Amino acid sequence: MSERGSEYAFVMAGGVGSRLWPRSRTQTPKQFLDLIGQETMLQDSYHRLLPIIPPERILVGVGTQYVPIVREQLPDLPPENIIVEPAGRGTAPAIGLGALHVHRRDPEAVMIVVTADHHIGDAPHFRRAIMAAAQMARTGHLVTLGITPSFASTGYGYIRRAEKLDTIDGFDVYRAIRFTEKPQAPMAEAFLESGLYSWNSGMFVWKTATIRKELALHMPVFSAQIDEIERALGTQHERAVLERVWAGVEKQTIDYGIMEQAREVAVIPVQIGWNDVGSWETLMELLTVDAQGNVLMGDHLAVDTRNTLIYSPHKVVAAIGLEDLIVVETEDALLICPRARSQDVRTIVDALQDAGREDLL
Repeated sequence: MSERGSEYAFVMAGGVGSRLWPRSRTQTPKQFLDLIGQETMLQDSYHRLLPIIPPERILVGVGTQYVPIVREQLPDLPPENIIVEPAGRGTAPAIGLGALHVHRRDPEAVMIVVTADHHIGDAPHFRRAIMAAAQMARTGHLVTLGITPSFASTGYGYIRRAEKLDTIDGFDVYRAIRFTEKPQAPMAEAFLESGLYSWNSGMFVWKTATIRKELALHMPVFSAQIDEIERALGTQHERAVLERVWAGVEKQTIDYGIMEQAREVAVIPVQIGWNDVGSWETLMELLTVDAQGNVLMGDHLAVDTRNTLIYSPHKVVAAIGLEDLIVVETEDALLICPRARSQDVRTIVDALQDAGREDLL
């Protein structure tokens, strides 16, 4: 262990990805699928970190049911580095549990929090930004990577920056003073025009001691629950205590629980080819299109069809005169919707849940 503490990565792999139904399902959510290229999104996230973080210092937070998938997809990851959540409770509890395990290994550690279901096109630039953030985090700041916005999105959260705090390895570091969740279009336009806002990437860097202090200050009930879990680690009661305590943990996001309330928050605006792959529409931005703007995967026949995604690995899908549509065929389901409505696929999942169609979830 170095005197100043080592960098550890915590990969959150507990998302559901309901807007990518019918491919993304409860048993195989989007982070475990090969949506882009040959690797799954989890594998891509893991390999993106390896040039700066060795496997023994990468931890993956995941639900109990996904542990076998993580072991299969990341065979080089030490089994003890899979941090199991008995149930999903949001990003704040997931990160708190991860911070506990990292802190136990290295009380001076810097913790890099990333997600398993985002795409980053410029991995080298991402790694440089992460290491710059780690240097800033050693000063006691909670650091987040902000994505330089390319349009007035209403689907992302925004971070407002204030004065510049430092420049590290060419990256400007600013004080972050406001987090705004998914604004309405007029506000998003104003944010973009001001030039003072970044999209919230959901990636964070901090010392474990810093985030645990903030949890104790702003989420004291959860902090006490984490302390109880910590006291049981390494004992024969570890699993039972985790399950008992976790049942009483309230759902909360790290943005609401910590970032909007903490004082020493910094943001590093970056352009790293980031995409949250939050819908079929956003996925299309990452895939190869033909001369007509189509993304065609599987067995298909498209006549006079433009700007349409067709995914059909099991049967021939023949399309005539389609434009700006999403067509996704799996063995037991078929999705057809306008590209502009791809964010609404989640409502189909909600309707299936209400109908008790667990077989399709």
